[in-house]
Amino acid sequence: MPSGHGQNGSFTGLKGVYLEKESALICPQVFFRTLFPQRKESRFKRMSRTIWHCEYHIVWAPKYRFRVLQGKVKEEVELSIREQSRQLGCEVVELNVQVDHVHALVQIPPKLSISEYMGRVKGKGALRVFSVCRELRRKPYWGNHLWAKGYCVDTVGLDAEMIRKYVKWQEKQEKKQEEFRFSK
Repeated sequence: MPSGHGQNGSFTGLKGVYLEKESALICPQVFFRTLFPQRKESRFKRMSRTIWHCEYHIVWAPKYRFRVLQGKVKEEVELSIREQSRQLGCEVVELNVQVDHVHALVQIPPKLSISEYMGRVKGKGALRVFSVCRELRRKPYWGNHLWAKGYCVDTVGLDAEMIRKYVKWQEKQEKKQEEFRFSK
């Protein structure tokens, strides 16, 4: 019997060669996944030669910290962030758009820098918001810039769950402050 063949005539060798099992041809990866199912899903993601888990907590604000991120503007900002993240191969884990700032918990692959990510998200987001909400462009103090310069970024290690809770908690605190202002 030629080398690489088992007793029943099935091929036992190389990747990319098909195994014969119960008179059906199966790819080796599928065959071994059925024999050895993965335990718990890993927090790590894979690229061709890299496994990674790069999660960042990012906060940025509109120019002059104006309270304009509400209604249609808020919807467009959220859609833009999610769409640009998807196009860049990033995953938005948590997103919270407040009236005067944005909190995002994002997984960004190591081949993409934070500054590239933020440049794209803020740039494309501003273009989208100005095209949909034209009244913002007419105001003289905008100068065709939606976002303030810069952003705050923090890496997320093992405290990811705590930061997720913080991002959600921020929204609740903002609502409480709004209620307090209106109740005076």
